[in-house]
This record gives sequence, structure tokens and C-alpha cells, in this order.
Amino acid sequence: MRRFKAEQKAARKDGRAPEHPGPPPTGFTLLPWLLMGMGSLSNVLKGETPNPWIGGAGLLVFNSLYVYVVFRAFDKELREARSTRAAVVLMGVLTTALALGYGGNWLLFFPLLGLATGAIVRGRTWLGQAGLGLTALAGAVSAYREGWNGINIAYATFLSTMVTAAILGLSEAVRELRAAREELARRAVEEERMRFSRDLHDLLGHTLSVIVVKSEAARRLAARDMDAALGQITDIESVGRQALTEIREAVTGYREGSLSTELDRARSALTAAGIEPVVRRSGPPLTPQTEALLGWVVREAVTNAVRHSGAARCEITVAGAAERVRLTVSDDGRGAAARPPAPGVGGTGLKGLTERLATAGGSLTAAPALRGGFTVTAELPRDPEELTAAALAAPVTAAPAAGER
Repeated sequence: MRRFKAEQKAARKDGRAPEHPGPPPTGFTLLPWLLMGMGSLSNVLKGETPNPWIGGAGLLVFNSLYVYVVFRAFDKELREARSTRAAVVLMGVLTTALALGYGGNWLLFFPLLGLATGAIVRGRTWLGQAGLGLTALAGAVSAYREGWNGINIAYATFLSTMVTAAILGLSEAVRELRAAREELARRAVEEERMRFSRDLHDLLGHTLSVIVVKSEAARRLAARDMDAALGQITDIESVGRQALTEIREAVTGYREGSLSTELDRARSALTAAGIEPVVRRSGPPLTPQTEALLGWVVREAVTNAVRHSGAARCEITVAGAAERVRLTVSDDGRGAAARPPAPGVGGTGLKGLTERLATAGGSLTAAPALRGGFTVTAELPRDPEELTAAALAAPVTAAPAAGER
């Protein structure tokens, strides 16, 4: 019960709607059904029951056993304890004796016995046997006392046993599944944190140590040998760039490309560089995998246009068809004359993207336009199954050196 209340309170505190997977896990849920014994209590108090002291004692013992059983029914260890099973058996003996002795309202203790039995044996393979056996007992005793009217007691006993077992068993399964889901989510977060912390430690531990050592060496050399100190500073810059590249590689898994986002960034970058952006997009929506790859092409092509083209206008066109999608980025700048060659495999330029798109079953071409300027064209299949994990890995964009594309 305390855990249930804590979960509800935490859900409200986080602004989430509290989950209600069935009745709260407490015996109080089943206590109102004791009102079915009010008729028997009334008979005892009015003196309509022979030997009222025996009837009153039996009523008190039955209610005590019922409370004892239903409060233990919501704890798995207590539910399966021998003492709990013995209490249910004792309830059965007492119910049979009172029903045979008094009949009438006392027969309603059979449905109560069924409810307690269902709360205890829920989910067990012998639930059906227990339910049918108890129903047969209730039917036989009720028929002996009330004739054909006793079939109602048998039916009520069967329903109370099976429905209680089904509802409580389902509620418990829902709670267990929810707890398992939360535990899996918690473990996934912990494992991801551990992975990321290990990656950062492995990447930065050695690199930062080198930077510290070389910084100390540069400080010592600065007073007497400036050239040597500058050499150390150059090494620090190189190590820093390498560390930046490695960190970006490590966080690649946390970045998810979006074509819409890249198009918005392209508009902003082109406008800031004094280039008029023209963006056209048509065709059905693209899969996230396709958008991720095309987003990297837009980023690289627009970066080159801003750095090297000297253009006044840049057009970006995305056209989707039934099986293929084409992206075109063209400008009216200086063409290929001022554009350095693309870096090698694994670099940050269009050559690396060409190989990446080829892995995904697509293609990328970059060449001067017939009427001047430069055009980058990328094509990809629309089927996401054709996009491999290697192709979807985000390209690493290291800090470019002067003149590097």
C-alpha cells in the first residue's frame, strides 16, 4: 500500500496522470463485501436464529477469518503461507456448518468464501478446480436448505471466486509489467550514462594530460626559447583539434539529423552571408533515415557555398517521387575555380558524403553548373530498409583549417 501511494504521489509531482491499474493493493478493497452478512447479524440480534450465541460466535469467527485472509492476499509471501491456506479451509468448514444449521441469509457466506478463495488462489493452475469445487459445495448445501433456489447461491459463489481471481490477478500482472518497464528504462539510462562517461574518460583522459604537460613546457620555454614554445603551442592546437573530433564522434549517437532543421539553418546561414536563399520542397513526407542523410548533404553544400562561392543566390530543392528523392543545392557563384578539392575518405567534405550515400543505395554529384555557379545533387531511395547503419552514422565535422572545405 505504501508503495502504491508513493507511486501515485510521484506521478502527480511530475505532472503526470496517476496510473490506476486496478484496485489499490490492500485488503480494504474487499472489506465492503462483509455487508452481505448483515442479514445474518440481523437474525441474531432479533432472536430469529436458534442458539443465537452459537450463531453470533460463528459470525464473529467468520468475519475475523475473512479479514485475516483478504489482508494477506495482497502480499505474495503471506498469500502463499500455510497459515493463510489453513484459514481459508477453516472458513470453508465454518461456512458449511452455519449454512447447514441455519440456511437463509447464512447461505450468503458462500459467495464471501468464494471471494476470499479467489483472492488467494488467483493465477494458480488449480484456480478452476478450487472454483468448481467450491461452487459444487455451495450448490449442494443450498439445494439441501432451499431447494432449487439454491442455484442462485451456487452461481454467485462461482462468479465471486472467478471474477475476483481474474481482476486481482490482472491488476497484479499490470503492476509487475509496469515495474519491469520502469526498471528496464532505469537500467537503460544507467547503461547509457556509463557508456558515455567511459567514452569521455577514454577520449579526454590522455588528451588533457598531454595538453597540460605541453602547456607547462610552453610556459617554461617562453622566457628563453620562443620558437620552441611556439612549437609546443602548435602541438597543443593539434591535440585539441583531435580531441574535438573524437568527442564529436563519441556524441554522434546522440544527434539525430533532421532535413527541416537543416533547411532552416541553411536559410539563416545564407542570409547572414549575404546570399539570397531559395528553398523549394515537394513530394510526400520522407522517412527519418532519409531526412538524416539529406540533412548532412544540405549542411555540407551550404557551408561550401558560404565559404567559397561568393554567390548572390543559392537554391535548395527537395523533390520526392514514388521510389527516389532528389536534393539539389545550386548557387550562382564562382563555380569550381575557388573551391578546394574534397578531403579523403572519412573527411568532412562531399567525397565522404558521396561514399556514405552510395552505401545507402544513393548517389551524390558535385560539379560546376552550365550557366555558372556550382551544383550539388543527391539522390536516395525512399525505402528506409535500404539505408544501412553505416550510412546513417552522422559525419564528423571537425573544425576546418584555413581554406579547408
